Amino acid sequence: MYTQALDTHGQEPAATAEDTAAHAARFQSRIDEDEKIEPKDWMPEAYRQTLIRQISQHAHSEIVGMLPEGNWITRAPTLKRKAVLIAKVQDEGGHGMYLYSAAETLGISRAQMLEQLLSGAAKYSSIFNYPTLTWADIGAIGWLVDGAAIMNQIPICRCSYGPYARAMVRICKEESFHQRQGFEIMLTLTHGTQAQRAMAQDALNRWWWPSLMMFGPSDADSKHSAQSMRWKIKRFSNDELRQKFVDITVPQAHFLGLSIPDDELHWDEAAQHYRVGPIDWSEFQAVLKGSGPCNRERLEARRRAHEAGRWVREAAAAHAARQRARATAATSSGETP
Repeated sequence: MYTQALDTHGQEPAATAEDTAAHAARFQSRIDEDEKIEPKDWMPEAYRQTLIRQISQHAHSEIVGMLPEGNWITRAPTLKRKAVLIAKVQDEGGHGMYLYSAAETLGISRAQMLEQLLSGAAKYSSIFNYPTLTWADIGAIGWLVDGAAIMNQIPICRCSYGPYARAMVRICKEESFHQRQGFEIMLTLTHGTQAQRAMAQDALNRWWWPSLMMFGPSDADSKHSAQSMRWKIKRFSNDELRQKFVDITVPQAHFLGLSIPDDELHWDEAAQHYRVGPIDWSEFQAVLKGSGPCNRERLEARRRAHEAGRWVREAAAAHAARQRARATAATSSGETP
């Protein structure tokens, strides 16, 4: 999903001397009993590093994900649409902040995470490297992209790591609103003019396959899924989540009067599932490696924003330093700060 690069990041950190067999056994026992792991609890270093990568990449995806939709705030067709889109983009920024805070409980600073994003060392979801060409794309993102996100994120509310699980509760409530907003845009377009219906179909054609890729590589090609499931960081495999998304979304497309762009899509009566054609994973890998339609544009936009906000960060830090100095001086003199 928003943490696809977990399957391409490399080797897990080697176990340290501290990760004794007794500690590890007790840790896994707590996981198996569905106890929440909290920041001050003992945890294997590999578990900590996996969470740092997953949560930080999730946060990066929320922040970068503001860009494709923010591009349409000034071009929304009505004042109501503009107000709703502004609220949604603000929500995504808030989600990023919740998630950065959750990751910080694992011993990494926000500055480190942002540096990893801006340098290109950290990844974010491949879906945000595609352009939003028409207003229908805003509907497709809400319906498909946020719909896929919900499918993945609701189980994370039961993640074994407490701060991550708790952050996801509010995020999922807001993402549910985002999905309904996107579906309502598509519904309006499909009940509009012939040109509007064609615009909706075109958006579905372009966003369908990238949305399926959001769940990450097939289980057979996923390096980290099995371990993440043992630790209950994730509760379902990539393929299980993708299948749930397909089964829910295909009937929605039929209701809208739109066609899924897959000639091999069919209903499997025996399994009671819709079956899709093969996914072009070469496209997925190319986008992850930086060769997507908007990779460079997205990172450059984040770098510009980070640099433009430097003076605010420096002013805030200077103000905090003065406040601390005053408090220290007041304490030294016996005064109340």
